Amino acid sequence: MRLPRASGLLLHPTSLPGPFGIGDLGPAAYAFVDFLAAAGQRCWQVLPLGPTSYGDSPYQSPSTFAGNPLLISLERLVDDGLLDAPALDAARFDASADDAVDYGAVIARKMPLLRAAARRLCEGEHASLGEAFTRFRAAEAAWIEDVALFLALKDAHGGAPWRAWDPGAALRRPTALARWRGDLAPLVAEHAALQFLFFRQWDALRGAAAARGIRVIGDVPIFVAYDSADVWAHRRFFQLDRHGDPTVVAGVPPDYFSATGQLWGNPLYRWGALAADGYAWWVARLRAAFRLYDVVRVDHFIGFTRYWAVPAGEATAMGGRWHPAPGEAVFAALRAALGDVAIVAENLGVVTPQVEGLRADYELPGMKILQFAFDGEPGNTFLPHAFVANDIVYTGTHDNDTTVGWFAAAPAPIRARVLRYLGRVDDGTATPQAIAGELVRVAMSSVADTAVVPLQDVLGLGSESRMNLPGRAQGNWAWRMRQGELSTAHADWLRGLAETYERTAVSAPA
Repeated sequence: MRLPRASGLLLHPTSLPGPFGIGDLGPAAYAFVDFLAAAGQRCWQVLPLGPTSYGDSPYQSPSTFAGNPLLISLERLVDDGLLDAPALDAARFDASADDAVDYGAVIARKMPLLRAAARRLCEGEHASLGEAFTRFRAAEAAWIEDVALFLALKDAHGGAPWRAWDPGAALRRPTALARWRGDLAPLVAEHAALQFLFFRQWDALRGAAAARGIRVIGDVPIFVAYDSADVWAHRRFFQLDRHGDPTVVAGVPPDYFSATGQLWGNPLYRWGALAADGYAWWVARLRAAFRLYDVVRVDHFIGFTRYWAVPAGEATAMGGRWHPAPGEAVFAALRAALGDVAIVAENLGVVTPQVEGLRADYELPGMKILQFAFDGEPGNTFLPHAFVANDIVYTGTHDNDTTVGWFAAAPAPIRARVLRYLGRVDDGTATPQAIAGELVRVAMSSVADTAVVPLQDVLGLGSESRMNLPGRAQGNWAWRMRQGELSTAHADWLRGLAETYERTAVSAPA
C-alpha cells in the first residue's frame, strides 16, 4: 500500500518528559501530539510498545502481543479513581533524572503503584471499569490468557526464564498448567488488568492523534525473544530441541554496525510448521499490530526471504549460514486475511533481488537512511536523487548515532561529500548542528512519500542522546527529552518545511 505524502517524527514514548522517571501515556504524550499538529506533521513513529526485560530493549519483549505497563500514566489512573493522588509521590524523581531512564529505579518505584491499581480493578472497586475489563479480557482471550499466565509464572519463579521453571509449567503439561493456573489466578488477573489499563490509555492517545490527522507508525520485530510467552506457548513454531533449548539463533553477518556481525540470540522459526498452520500465528501477530498502529514497519524484512542462522552457543554471528524463508507465502496469507494493509519494509543491510521482488510484489515502502548516503560508492541508493516515491526516508534511525554526532565523528572524505552534496563549503558555518538541519530539509524535500526525523535531530543533539548502539548489551534505550526542550520555534521550522515540500494536510479539530 502506498502511503500519502507526509512527514513526521520518531520518538518512543519512554523518551517523553515527566516526573516519574520514564515517559508515559499521560499529559506529555498529549502535549507531543499537539506539537506534531502545530508543526504540520502527520506521522508519529514509535518503537515496539511491548514490555521490556533484560537489557531494556523493546526488541526483546516477553510478549509480542502485550503492551508495556511502564508506559501507563499514573496521573490518568488517579483520574480513573484507581490510585489516590498522594500515592504518586513515591514514584516521583527529581530533575536530575529527566534526561535518561533508569529502568531499575523506575520499576522499583512505579510497578508497586501499577499493581495496586490493577488489584483495585480486579477486586471490583470500580464497577464501570471492571465491566470494561471483563469485556476486554474476553475479546483478547486468544493471547492475553497465555501472556498473563506466563508473567504470573515468572513472578512465581523469581523472574527466572521459563526453561528454569518447574518442568510441568515450563513444558506446559496440562495437569501442571491447570494447577498453576488455579494457584496463581489472582496474579494472572492482575497481569491481565495491567494490559487492560495499557490498552485503554493507548487507545485514547491514538484516538487523540487521529483526531489531529496524525497516523502512528509502529514497529514489529521479525523475531521474538526466547524468554517470551510467544515461544513458551508455541514451541512447535521455533527451532528448539526436545528440551526447549534453541538449536540455532538469529543474527546478521558483519555489517555497517559491527565487524563481527550482530548476534541477536532470538530463536528462529520452523517455517514448515508455520506453513502447515496457514501462517495463522503471523496473521494474529500482524492483526494485533494493527490494533496498535496505523502503519507497521516490519523490522529485518530481509528475514522473510532468507535468515542468518548461528549455531546456539557461538560467541559472535560470524559462523552463521543463510537459509531460505517463504516470504511470498507469508505475505499472501497476510493479504488474504488482513487485506491491503500499510506495511513498511525495513530493507536495510544486504538487500537481494528476492527482497526487492517481494517488496515490489506487495508495493511495500522501503527505507532510505541519509547517514548511509555518503560513503562514495557509485550508485549509492541512499542518495536522495536515487529515491522513488514509494520510499520512507530518515535522517537516521534509533540504531544510528544522532545526525549531529554522526557528522561530528565522520571521516573527512564523508564530511566533504556531504558538504558537496549540500552545496556548502567548509567556511566554519557547516557545524554539525547546521548540517543536521540541512539533512532534515533534504529529507523533507525528497520525492519519498514519507519523511521521518528522529526528534534528537530536530533538537540538534549529539551522541550523548543516541537511543541505541547495536551490539552493546547495556546502556541503551534510555534517552529522554527534557521538559520545555521543544519550542514554538521548532514547530514553526518543521511546519515551514512541511508546507514548502507539500507534506501537510488540514488537521481535524482536537
